[in-house]
Order: sequence, then structure tokens, then C-alpha cells
Amino acid sequence: MGRPRGNRAGMAREDARMKQAGTFVRRGLTAAMLVGSMFLATTGVAAAQAAGAADNESTVSAMKFMAAALVMGLGSLGPAIGIGMLGGKAMESLGRNPEAAGAIQTNMILAIAFAEAIGIYALVVAILIGFVF
Repeated sequence: MGRPRGNRAGMAREDARMKQAGTFVRRGLTAAMLVGSMFLATTGVAAAQAAGAADNESTVSAMKFMAAALVMGLGSLGPAIGIGMLGGKAMESLGRNPEAAGAIQTNMILAIAFAEAIGIYALVVAILIGFVF
């Protein structure tokens, strides 16, 4: 048997995972910005046509609720992934160091609350799109 490598291999894998997660987050933000700009473009076209067509009010209303559904779906995707990763890493940490359960649990609950706040922002934006604009 060879000499144990220590923690360097684990650290390299963890760094690679963090880079991959950062890339995933950037792609998700890019997709959300693209969907938001598409929503603004379609509602602008629908509002411009509102004077000419008789049933365009229902079209605008339908587009608003479709946009609200997209905002809620995409806006809850990131927090869901984040909460899943937080829970998994917390359980992994508890498995490695059970004595630190109190500190790990406190930090995990705090981080989950912050991630959930992002989902609540998406809910507020969806409600604003559906009922105010």
C-alpha cells in the first residue's frame, strides 16, 4: 500500500465542484435575464397592439400570468438547488465531525433561510407581474 495522500486530493475535488457550481449559477442567471428580456419584449408588443385588436386585453393578461409562472419557476430553481446542496453538505459534515453538530446545524439553518429569501423575492416579483403591471 502506498502512502496516504492526505487532504489535498479532497481539496482539489472540492475546488472543482465549487467551480462547476459557479458556472451553473452564472448560466442560470443568464437564462433568467434572457427570459426577463423576452417577457419585456412580448408585453411591449402586446401593449402596442392593444389599441387595434378587440381581444388583446385577454392576450396581455395571459402573457402576464405566463411570465409570472416563468419567474416563479426559474426563481425557485436556484434556491431549491442551493438548499439541496446545503443540506447534503451539512449531512456530510456531520458524518465527518459529529461533535460539531450544533455549529453546523446553526449555520445550515441560517444559510437555508437566506436561500429561501431569494425564492420569496421571486414570489413577490411574480405577484407584481400578475396583478400590478
